[in-house]
Amino acid sequence: MIFGMSPLLLVHVVMSLIGIATGLVVLYGLIAGKPHGGWTAAFLVTTILTSVTGFPLPATQLLPSHIVGVISIVLLAVALAALYVYRLAGAWRWIYVASAVTALYLNVFVGVVQSFQKLAFLTPLAPTQSEAPFLVAQVVVLTLFIALGIAAARRFRPLSTSA
Repeated sequence: MIFGMSPLLLVHVVMSLIGIATGLVVLYGLIAGKPHGGWTAAFLVTTILTSVTGFPLPATQLLPSHIVGVISIVLLAVALAALYVYRLAGAWRWIYVASAVTALYLNVFVGVVQSFQKLAFLTPLAPTQSEAPFLVAQVVVLTLFIALGIAAARRFRPLSTSA
């Protein structure tokens, strides 16, 4: 156990945090119109690993986190195809942006959920995650990602057809 976590859970958490960090760099690049190839690959790989490593974590039933993981993997498969197969041609540019930004949002969404569950100073504010502070936090995150996603879709123009 490291920090009270199993090795698999630790890998899952680390991949999630790296996925969020690299995803924010990629999102900035999309909005600035400057793609970051290496950062993009790191974001896609770590976000896929986040979802994949989440499935074997202990659970006795299908949980919302499993559903989010499946949705994320589908979105990431679309993003990978748009970027590496279709080279962002035509509509694939905005399809890539929408799928990548939505996958990043889902990672942050789960991060907010976990923060309210695990961080001692947040848990009392929303012990059942149906209280106003939790709902406000999630609405703010969603609104922010919608605005950033729209900005990215409008501003991102690939410099070339290569990823």
